[in-house]
Amino acid sequence: MSTLETFDAVVVGGGPAGATAAGDLAKMGHKVLLLDRAGRIKPCGGAIPPRLIKDFEIPDELLVAKARAARMISPKNNQVDIPIDGGFVGMVDRDKFDEWLRVRAAKDGATRRTGIFEKITRDTDGTAIVHYRVHSTHRSEGDQFGAVRAKTIIGADGAKSGVGRQAIPGAKDVDYVFAYHEIVRVPEAPPQGYDGSRCDVFYQGTLSPDFYGWIFPHGNTMSIGTGSADKGFSLRAAVGKLKEFTHLENTELLRHEGAPLPMKPLKKWDNNRDVILAGDAAGVVAPASGEGIYYAMVGGRLAAESVHELLETGNVKALAQARKRFMKEHGTVFLVLGIMQRFWYGNDKRRERFVKMCEDKDVQRLTFESYMHKKLVRKDVDRKSTRLNSSHSSVSRMPSSA
Repeated sequence: MSTLETFDAVVVGGGPAGATAAGDLAKMGHKVLLLDRAGRIKPCGGAIPPRLIKDFEIPDELLVAKARAARMISPKNNQVDIPIDGGFVGMVDRDKFDEWLRVRAAKDGATRRTGIFEKITRDTDGTAIVHYRVHSTHRSEGDQFGAVRAKTIIGADGAKSGVGRQAIPGAKDVDYVFAYHEIVRVPEAPPQGYDGSRCDVFYQGTLSPDFYGWIFPHGNTMSIGTGSADKGFSLRAAVGKLKEFTHLENTELLRHEGAPLPMKPLKKWDNNRDVILAGDAAGVVAPASGEGIYYAMVGGRLAAESVHELLETGNVKALAQARKRFMKEHGTVFLVLGIMQRFWYGNDKRRERFVKMCEDKDVQRLTFESYMHKKLVRKDVDRKSTRLNSSHSSVSRMPSSA
């Protein structure tokens, strides 16, 4: 048996899912390593609902803006404004938000280490060994390599997870939407119609053949982006069109990011032994809206609870409980949103009808009740709103691009 340092849990990936899992496990008294690669920021509109702010104790200082309305723009440029009565959607900059979560996890007792996951091997006693690489900042020096023993592993290393591809059956067989956004500085004289407290969502085929384009406020900056599962569609060119259309083509570009987003939860999140996935690695990005931050943090917490139970009892079946609990709470929402995206985002004629239906006040109210509090609202309203889905349910359609 090797003399490598042993951790109760090694969390690979320091985004919202991984940082949440690491912090929760550390607070439970476990020895935790949070292994994260430096310098990667996910393309994300940065919207977080009140439920997330409350459940995960996010301080107001992290909110760079508070969106109090959403504007939906149809292919014919018809606009529907949806006010958020009595509340707001918090907007965060993922660069600062994710780092704050990692710092909190370290304060809670997790050990932070910068490194790129390489592979999992097994020690002579069967314990997992996590191998990682540390990229050298000097050209004259080669990369360094490290390894630790792990009683359990949480793969929170994003879509196309290296942990998942090695350890979880079916993790390679995932369809993706590809997202791209640019963070730009708000001009001193913003174009007419710009509102720093409103999220603008563009349901137009020229901006995405199967998703949507967005402009989300981030205080003195904004996120302008789009996404598509069509690999032949130029996301960068579409963002350029969106900037021209909204007279933002001359804004100062601060940074840009692109990444794949999984289209549905994986059928299996664990290896029946000592590895479990969370966040994008587990596929928990909501269809239609692209919302991921809330579901990632919930998934991270559930993974931590399952790992804790495994470490305490030795029962490997505990790992499967994370997915079961998640799908029991959110599976119906994901199913309905997936159906909705495939139908309503299929062409501009349907997109036009979709935006038109969202003029209905009952649809607006039920939509935001579902989004803000993460509860599927089941209530018969009028015939117009029930056409949104066959289950007579209103689900979260507040786009998040997270």
